[in-house]
Amino acid sequence: MEPSNQSSLQDFAPQDVNPVFLQQLRELDIPEEAAKQALLCTQNVSAEEAAIFYFNKLENEERGEDLMYKMMFVVNMDLGMGVGKVAAQVGHAAVGLYQGLQEKNSWREMARKWDRTGAKKIVVRGTNVAHLLELQAQAMSLSLPTYLVLDVGLTQVASGSRTVLAIMGEEEVVNNVTGSLKLL
Repeated sequence: MEPSNQSSLQDFAPQDVNPVFLQQLRELDIPEEAAKQALLCTQNVSAEEAAIFYFNKLENEERGEDLMYKMMFVVNMDLGMGVGKVAAQVGHAAVGLYQGLQEKNSWREMARKWDRTGAKKIVVRGTNVAHLLELQAQAMSLSLPTYLVLDVGLTQVASGSRTVLAIMGEEEVVNNVTGSLKLL
């Protein structure tokens, strides 16, 4: 396995939510952090959409239903990597993201739930490095763990090339970031 420099997992503050929608959700007695998360997950479309998201999630949790989790890998298709190179870079992304999940207490349980629900892994096509960075920012605004692989440049791509973005979280939330991307 070829060595690779990888960026580390980082905590980023969620983007600002619509204050009017937030107030409407708070008037429904939805806790502030849960209201913010629901607005972010529904892309600040409306208080109604966020409330539906929140109450559906709450209902599933009360029934004891395990939420489904998945790990997504977005490959930088602009680099023209061969099949073996892509496979190695996805492997780097999986290991790096999983190691990062183990390092942060609040994400360890997510890793356990992901493992218990089948450890779903999906590889999709990203356009270029700008696209990967845009997806990473969007994922982090939703408080999803991410990991971006930076290649050391020993084989097919230049040193520092951003090859694969890994994202993990509740399936419904991850789909808000990667749902429109085509499978590799």
